Amino acid sequence: MNSTTITLSKVIHKGKELLVLSFPYDFNTKEYVKGFDGVRWSKSLKSFYLPFSKHITNTLFQYLRRKNYYVDYSSLRALPQRIDPAKSKNNRKKIEGNPRQDVLDRIGKFKNWMTQKRYSNNTIKTYESMLLMFYAFHQDKSVEEISVNDLEDYNTRYILANGFSFTYQNQTINALKLFYRYDGMDPLLSANLERPKKQSKLPEVLSIDEVKAILASLSNLKHKTLLSILYACGLRIGETLNIKVNDLDLERRFTHIKSGKGRKDRYVPIPKRMCLLLANYIEAYNPQYFLFEGANGSKYSPVSARQVLKRALDNAMMEKPVTLHTLRHSHATHLLENGTDIRHIQELLGHNSPKTTMIYTHVSSTSLDRIKNPFDDFEV
Repeated sequence: MNSTTITLSKVIHKGKELLVLSFPYDFNTKEYVKGFDGVRWSKSLKSFYLPFSKHITNTLFQYLRRKNYYVDYSSLRALPQRIDPAKSKNNRKKIEGNPRQDVLDRIGKFKNWMTQKRYSNNTIKTYESMLLMFYAFHQDKSVEEISVNDLEDYNTRYILANGFSFTYQNQTINALKLFYRYDGMDPLLSANLERPKKQSKLPEVLSIDEVKAILASLSNLKHKTLLSILYACGLRIGETLNIKVNDLDLERRFTHIKSGKGRKDRYVPIPKRMCLLLANYIEAYNPQYFLFEGANGSKYSPVSARQVLKRALDNAMMEKPVTLHTLRHSHATHLLENGTDIRHIQELLGHNSPKTTMIYTHVSSTSLDRIKNPFDDFEV
């Protein structure tokens, strides 16, 4: 399985909005990226790029996933970075080549250790990719020769210089911290790795009418059921696609979510109307193992689910930046606005900490509507 991470980001360069691809140098990866129609190389950006559009981004994502590349698109949610051509030739260091063989051996053993510790496949792939990139940057050094200055140099001349996201930087730190704690390697170096200050972003939330419009735009029963259960039960897409037919108890109106985020199980109530929709869907499609199955009986893919949402948004003529996770955010916010206790919402969503759930108090219109604004007493 491919362990290379390809990061997608948006920039405004010479007045044009571009989709930039960044990845550790590898000949096969480079040739495969060049094979996508429209990809060009920019000397000033020192990256491959395409004109940005949602259609191109979606098509490119599917193209990269065919070869099992891990695609980090988290920075696409942020505003595009403006690139000043006069400053683009900075002191950034280009990554070419591979880490030393002894480092590759250590990373291989670390990967085996993570597998034995039952880390998720996504985490293993991501951490391996981050380590390969970091040690390719410092390809003349062994693991023991890395210093705090080397960490700062990588952060400054590679991560920040290329405009990579907070998420990307944080994942790199996670990988290095675990790697240096593994097998008792230099705990001092691990302790000196500090995380970047997290951006305080509020989630995008739809109104109830907007959710209704999205669901009403779908005529396909399977697609309507998929998006409906995401909203009706406030589930993550990974949790939804992992639901097996036997996990449902439509009589008691519950579904068993197994090994959700953090490998936690929980029971989630299903609304009556959602139970009826599920019963109709199961009767029509007769899924054998997973609740949502692909054409060959395998588990439905996240890419297919995103395509379903895209078609629904197009049908509903909605231009807001909506993702599958937006339906979960909207579910939690609407529960809060209907008077549901925040502790119950925390349990339903499977959050470890109430602090995570408290973010919905900032986007709930109910609490804001209760504020008496002095301007309402003005005569204008």
